[in-house]
Amino acid sequence: MRSAFPAPNVRAALPGFGLGLLAGLVVGCAEPHLPDPKLAASLYAEAAQSGDSERIYALLSDQAKRDYGRQGTRRLVEQARGELSRQGAALLSPGSRVQASAEIRFEDGESALFDLEDGAFHLSSLGSMPSRPRSPSEALGDFRRALARRSYPALLGVLSVETREALEGDLKSLVEGLENPETLDVKVSGDNAVVEVPGGHQVKLRREAGVWHVQDFD
Repeated sequence: MRSAFPAPNVRAALPGFGLGLLAGLVVGCAEPHLPDPKLAASLYAEAAQSGDSERIYALLSDQAKRDYGRQGTRRLVEQARGELSRQGAALLSPGSRVQASAEIRFEDGESALFDLEDGAFHLSSLGSMPSRPRSPSEALGDFRRALARRSYPALLGVLSVETREALEGDLKSLVEGLENPETLDVKVSGDNAVVEVPGGHQVKLRREAGVWHVQDFD
């Protein structure tokens, strides 16, 4: 069952599970002494395992409390009681590991992600820096930002190793084939032109207002 609760700021890595907390647990970034995220995770795990909606409600962020209210939280807990019980048991298992993070969103839609390590937050992702997506949706977010910035390095960063190597191999072959463009056989037809490039590539060009532009290539 897919949870209707907001995404958490505290994440739990479980052996054999791709699982996050359902509740909007918060880590107090502005406090002089950071609370231990393991305590929040433990409290949530116990409440989830027992299906205690009041204890889960108490762990929600202020915004989540306003969004769901006590009645809404109770209803959601009832609907997901079996899933919550399994999550609670998994979180309380000896192999579970809790990681806290904080995300800062900027006006342009970009964000910076910080992970809590040794009692301090450290930058783990920012703009064009290589990211570590923890879910498919986060990877898609990185892909969208790379496209929005028209950033080739950022785009390469979100591709799988196999796809990146194939793309770079194709581009390298195209660059080598275009090393001496004046020697290539360009077939011009009016405002359109096609050229076969060594390496099995083809480039199509179009003249617009007297200026030639690359229209397509493969």
